[in-house]
Amino acid sequence: MVGGGAYPQPGEISLSHNGVLFLDELPEFKRGVLEVLRQPLEDREVTISRAKFTVTYPSSFMLVASMNPSPGGYFNDPDAPVTSSPAEMQRYLGKISGPLLDRIDIHIEVTPVPFEKLSEDCKGEGSVEIRKRVTAAREIQTRRFEELDNVHYNAQMNTKQIREFCRLDDASKELLKNAMERLNLSARAYDRILKVARTIADLEDATEVNGNHIAEAIQYRSLDREGWLG
Repeated sequence: MVGGGAYPQPGEISLSHNGVLFLDELPEFKRGVLEVLRQPLEDREVTISRAKFTVTYPSSFMLVASMNPSPGGYFNDPDAPVTSSPAEMQRYLGKISGPLLDRIDIHIEVTPVPFEKLSEDCKGEGSVEIRKRVTAAREIQTRRFEELDNVHYNAQMNTKQIREFCRLDDASKELLKNAMERLNLSARAYDRILKVARTIADLEDATEVNGNHIAEAIQYRSLDREGWLG
């Protein structure tokens, strides 16, 4: 994953630099393999040390991961052909540590799609329109950070820049405070919620981050609610 060898070569993390690293069935990876993702996600580089030298590879990538909600894939479904015990569920979810989840901006639970939805003729928003909206949001961010070095989009903001570009009104602060206390969120999760909220506002071409943006960003932290067992 990180690379290595007697003469260190880049691993999958560095080969994904400026791209996407997709990990399917995340809990099926060994926990030690997943834990090595923490430094690259935070520092955007990988350091491999040997007795006589140290090599650093760039690793600014987008991590996308998928997983089933339970070992059998049918969590909380009374009609499921396979069920998992609470102990099995805990072992399954326990393979993904809290510090790793903290470094993932968005957690989304995808529910089963009923037949009626699959078979209906009504089409959703096209990818061309979505692309236009995303491109416009990235242009907003490019202008926002044009005077800063090594910062080009919201995910790269440090704490000082978050405080500058993600100012909240009193109602939004109270909403975020309640979420922090009820969900027992970490300081890292707090910063990531603000970054995601800023991006949601950019997608709407909104100048300021408001309570709706904060509420939506909080909804994208589903695994912070003590997993599906919470």
